[in-house]
Amino acid sequence: MAQPHYQLETPDRMEYTFLSVTAGSILFKVQAANDAHIALTAGPNETGPLYEIFIGGWGNSKSAIRKNKQKPEVAIVDTPGILSASEPRGFWMRWIHGDLDVGKEGQAQPFLSYKDPEPFGIGHYGICTGWGAAGTWYIEDGDSSKRVDTEDKLEYNWHHVQQGCLNVEVCSPHNAHLALTCGPCDSDPMYEVLLGGWENMASVIRYRREKPDKVRANTPALLSQGEFRRFCVAWKNGHVRVTDATGNVIMEWIDPSPFGISHFGVRTAWGASGKWRVCCAERPDFYARPSAPPAQMAAGALPGWAVDGAKGCATWVDCSHGVVPPNAVPAGFDNGEQLYVGRARHAGDIIPGKVQPSHQMCYVPWGGVEQAKTEYQVLCNCEPVWLPATDGRIPPGALPAGETEGVEPLFVGRATHNGVMCVGKVQETHAVCYIPYGGKELAFNEYEVLCAQ
Repeated sequence: MAQPHYQLETPDRMEYTFLSVTAGSILFKVQAANDAHIALTAGPNETGPLYEIFIGGWGNSKSAIRKNKQKPEVAIVDTPGILSASEPRGFWMRWIHGDLDVGKEGQAQPFLSYKDPEPFGIGHYGICTGWGAAGTWYIEDGDSSKRVDTEDKLEYNWHHVQQGCLNVEVCSPHNAHLALTCGPCDSDPMYEVLLGGWENMASVIRYRREKPDKVRANTPALLSQGEFRRFCVAWKNGHVRVTDATGNVIMEWIDPSPFGISHFGVRTAWGASGKWRVCCAERPDFYARPSAPPAQMAAGALPGWAVDGAKGCATWVDCSHGVVPPNAVPAGFDNGEQLYVGRARHAGDIIPGKVQPSHQMCYVPWGGVEQAKTEYQVLCNCEPVWLPATDGRIPPGALPAGETEGVEPLFVGRATHNGVMCVGKVQETHAVCYIPYGGKELAFNEYEVLCAQ
């Protein structure tokens, strides 16, 4: 359950060491006298759009955010003594849809924030120190694992959470409770997930401590005093879902009036004590319900795509960091560089997009932004045709290549913008083809759709 962890030394020079992001946040500690710098970029370099976060700059007196190396800074605050040359200081950083927040370890509220009206996809981050300072960094992608023992009393043990999904392991005979709140206390509103209640016979989701319970499921012998049992608790826009170790849904509920969640608490009660292991995970692992690969679907579900035919046997191949396998399907060009058909997960969706080898990325359109992904799949082993379409129409023989969190199918489309033939997604209910380009998600009413010959 441990998250990716790095310990790095940065010399006193303004050269970033780049790492790929695995989630929309990082936790880190840094020991430096001043000027701890973090860059957020699309690729592993400073050539494209970037945010720079300066912690303890100006002689360890201020912190700031700068975009594209341009002054003035887009955000700057006084932070006297925020760094230390003698001890590591902890911080967190998160970003989503152009909202960038930086905070101190153990504090839920950020001390530095910026909302970018023209955000771009972030695939890498870089670190460095400068202006007379060397540094030692301890970095975890996503939230750190938490190991907690709970006594037999109705008191929650509270922790900060930055993402919408928790992997939970608990060893308890019954009555393992997890709460989701907007602060580190019993607050209103609050969701409670009660596992193995009623002598380990049933589980419920409760809201505001009120009865009747929103959801109740019969779960005999769900928990164990002798071994850890694993669960996932995930939430997005009021949709709360609890799954077991195999991914089967135990309970789920949609709150019509959702609230922001910043903390979780765990406890055991009614004669039970417990041991917990909790860590944050990426929500798409639990909200995406991927379409079956074409070779595993009935031939009738994919008109024109023959299961055994050389021209219609589409295969999605796992790749990362710009790798393009043999027999990849070409789809367009950008300044003379060949682009390929790819797809990647984002925010619970599986989204078709473009693989650009020189950027070491697959770019997918989502939420108005060009999202950069270092891990993706490439379409291979087929010879499709591109058929013209308009206003969300899907021609016969189009390949289902992804789906939204609500299980609406997405198809591979492409359109030309500024002389670039760019690959993206066709979403029928939106009546457009979306392409990722220049950090944005652009919509086109006229496009081409990838179809079987």
